Amino acid sequence: MKIREKTVNENLAGKVALVSGGSRGLGAAIAARLAADGADVAFSYTADPEQGGKTLAAIEAAGRRGLAVKADQADEQQVRNMVQRVAEYFGRLDVVVNNAAVYLKGAVDKADRDQNALDRQLAVNLQGVVRTVVAAVPLLSVGGRIVSIASTGSTQTRVPFPGIADYMATKAAVVTYAKGWARDLAPRGITVNVVEPGPIDTDMNPADSEQAAYVRSLVPLGRYGRAEEIAAAVSFLVGPEAGFITGATLTVDGGVSA
Repeated sequence: MKIREKTVNENLAGKVALVSGGSRGLGAAIAARLAADGADVAFSYTADPEQGGKTLAAIEAAGRRGLAVKADQADEQQVRNMVQRVAEYFGRLDVVVNNAAVYLKGAVDKADRDQNALDRQLAVNLQGVVRTVVAAVPLLSVGGRIVSIASTGSTQTRVPFPGIADYMATKAAVVTYAKGWARDLAPRGITVNVVEPGPIDTDMNPADSEQAAYVRSLVPLGRYGRAEEIAAAVSFLVGPEAGFITGATLTVDGGVSA
């Protein structure tokens, strides 16, 4: 008897995923990949409905249902409304990917240091993740999946450049929360993991920027990563073959942290 090979489109069949910050960059790639894997996908965006429309089109092109929700991850009520709307629209929630983040630089010794930049990063990168998970946990199915996007070095609290301590601190906190939540939610079979991207070619960190040559020199593989490579890591962690992985960090950085 010939065994039929399992296709990628069957891995998440019947599942519903929510991706925060899914209108561009990593979030858009993750949303498209999860749809290709068979999931119906909702995603949030803040300011660009046109970009959100492109993500929605990619989801629907994969033959899946999509939902775009305008929501600022820094606003607790908007986050609650977003999660509730997704659950009501699709009738269930199985996967949460915390991707939305802001990246604002500022050295601690600068006279014109902007405290608002720190507050914004804490509100979106950290509190936004906590609020999303708190709102989603009561609705997640048994055996659900939570994945948060951190940054290279978060697990070692390594800060590779000056001026990004605030950003890296928020990402390190996300890793710590994931480890704690992994224990909290284990009795329900819900796994909680982190993906740590290295330099990825997105509009936030383009491979043709002024500092790109220097950044590339730090990567043993000698190149920027692709958003699709981060999406593949997320796809694995939310899929059926990763059911015994929780509280873990998957680093996808071309060897930067090796």
